[in-house]
Amino acid sequence: MGLKIFKAFWFLSMLVLLANLLYVYASLPESVAIRDETGDFVSLGREPFFYIVTFLIALINVLVYIVSFVFKKNVDLRAWFHGLIICVNIFFIISLSFIALFNSGEKFDYSQIDFVIYGSIGLLLLWAIGWPFYLIYRKFSPNQPV
Repeated sequence: MGLKIFKAFWFLSMLVLLANLLYVYASLPESVAIRDETGDFVSLGREPFFYIVTFLIALINVLVYIVSFVFKKNVDLRAWFHGLIICVNIFFIISLSFIALFNSGEKFDYSQIDFVIYGSIGLLLLWAIGWPFYLIYRKFSPNQPV
């Protein structure tokens, strides 16, 4: 049951991510600033940026199918991995939104939203380290199936 819920949320997060990517792509200037290093911008063209991000999104989300194929019997691992990819998709949504805001040309105090970006990274790390703790819990749990 949990795997089905994670699959539904993964699919929803993927749809939201793709919609966000298209929205961000429409609002980006011709030259996308990726990083600001002491006044020097590292930039990339709008189309290469779109295709690189699309490739990364597709590659990461295809891993769900690969893990599901390789670990057919391990439902717990598959559910956890779906949750991990959901966290990665949330991170991509927030990162793309931040890049769109950074390239919008508006004056904005970016220090007000840094907790959102760091929070998405923290969520990803918490979910990633949750699997070993789950395995330890299952090992020492008294309700082990025979």
